[in-house]
Amino acid sequence: MYYVELLISGLASGATYALFAVGLTMVYGTFRFINFAHGELIAWGAYGLLLFMLPPLSLSFAAALAPALALSAIIALGTERIAFRPLRKKAAVTILIASIGASYVLRSALQLAFGGDLKSYPVAFEGTVDLMGVRVTHVQIAMVAAAAASFAALHWLLRKTRIGKYMRAFANNPDLAAIYGLPLAAVRIAVWVLGAGLAALGGVLVGLDSNLDPFMGLSGLIKAFAAVLIGGPGNVFGALIGGLLIGTAENLSTAVISPGYKDFIAFAIIFLLLLFRPQGLFAGRTGVR
Repeated sequence: MYYVELLISGLASGATYALFAVGLTMVYGTFRFINFAHGELIAWGAYGLLLFMLPPLSLSFAAALAPALALSAIIALGTERIAFRPLRKKAAVTILIASIGASYVLRSALQLAFGGDLKSYPVAFEGTVDLMGVRVTHVQIAMVAAAAASFAALHWLLRKTRIGKYMRAFANNPDLAAIYGLPLAAVRIAVWVLGAGLAALGGVLVGLDSNLDPFMGLSGLIKAFAAVLIGGPGNVFGALIGGLLIGTAENLSTAVISPGYKDFIAFAIIFLLLLFRPQGLFAGRTGVR
């Protein structure tokens, strides 16, 4: 049962990594640049929930969740408007450097606002459920359920709604989409809001499972990069599978190595994939799919 519990814990962690990775790969698939500031959207989502739960607002967890996700989306839109949009016709390395700078700015702002100490939510989701002798925590159930609901909603949006079809069209061929007069402004807003919302939700789930750390976004970004590389840049389904694989591999590895070294798994995956298969295991056409 020990290994089954490790597997379940890995799937729960992998579900949050998948949330990080899907948002990152959507931005890359649509705008063709790697957003290093994506990790700070994870952290701001987690800390945003804490902000709305503390005085003077003192909202409940459920009531504070939507404003926290909205805060992360607003930060993403502001960063895109100030740091990225003026550079969209510049060389890719210019936007890459801008995203690294934006990451430092957002992380410093977070530390200035909340301090550098570890924090936790003033609410506890304690308790376990026994499933045929396997203990599953309430937090693990919440992590998997929230991620599954988010991915189901995202799949419906991309496949069944007009804005979702616009997003896929721009990702696959932006020039042709522009010729047909599809609304780039609406697509830009939708991609950034969705990506930030998924990242923020993942940050909240990590905060429930552990503590809030100003550098939690950096750790989440590394897992997101590894998941995106597994799935192939721009591949939403691949990023989902990649996140689950990384979470599972990390937790199963603790059976043979110290838990303190489990982050090595993500770095090893990034190194091996860049070396032998940089296009990803599920590589196909470019764009959000």
